Amino acid sequence: MRISIITLFPDMFEGFKQTSIIKRGLESGVIDIQCVDMRDFTLDKHNKVDDYPYGGGAGLVLMCQPVVDAIRATRTEDSLVIMLTPQGKTLKQEIAYELSTQKHLILVCGHYEGFDERIRDYVDMELSIGDYVLTGGEVAAMVISDAVVRLVEGVITKDSHEDDSFSDGLIEYAHYTRPRVFEGKEVPEVLFSGHHENIRKYRLQSSLEKTMKYRPDLLKNRVFTKEELKIVEMIRENEE
Repeated sequence: MRISIITLFPDMFEGFKQTSIIKRGLESGVIDIQCVDMRDFTLDKHNKVDDYPYGGGAGLVLMCQPVVDAIRATRTEDSLVIMLTPQGKTLKQEIAYELSTQKHLILVCGHYEGFDERIRDYVDMELSIGDYVLTGGEVAAMVISDAVVRLVEGVITKDSHEDDSFSDGLIEYAHYTRPRVFEGKEVPEVLFSGHHENIRKYRLQSSLEKTMKYRPDLLKNRVFTKEELKIVEMIRENEE
């Protein structure tokens, strides 16, 4: 997979590309991340990529010409062009899975007061990482890249992300490691049993408990299995 990031600040991504799973994916050749400086495409003699908005108002707006030319120069037949903007779809795990199957993602980072509205005609989709405002799209591009790259086949093992939070619509179950007892708090005995089915059931219960407590909104439209319904009923009975 190739990820191209169209940005005003390519230097922001140097550290990002040198750490953890992103670095592993790059070194293995499974992924490639390139930064495209939109200033390289401006025709303005002062190297400007923004200007004051028509109709007045505070701030500056990214101009069509440099952004569109950067997209055109980067796009290939396999590209999916994504504008990073607060009005886009909110990034969720299922979207990350869909994006991980693409051959080439182009992430277009906004800045200042945003994009000239006409730039939207040159992208395939718009994506947001949440209902808040950032100074620019660079941090959002890192979030999206990280969420997608770890799902690309060959970057990490499938087992490492199959049980992640949101992968099956639930919060991930509770994890424990050494020591077995810490300040009187013990690891659940079932995790030492070696009984794989009992451990699976425990983890499903833990996942449902955490979801009901911290993210009940995730359960509103969930189609529960018979096993899950029994566990949910048991959890509610224990809370009464």
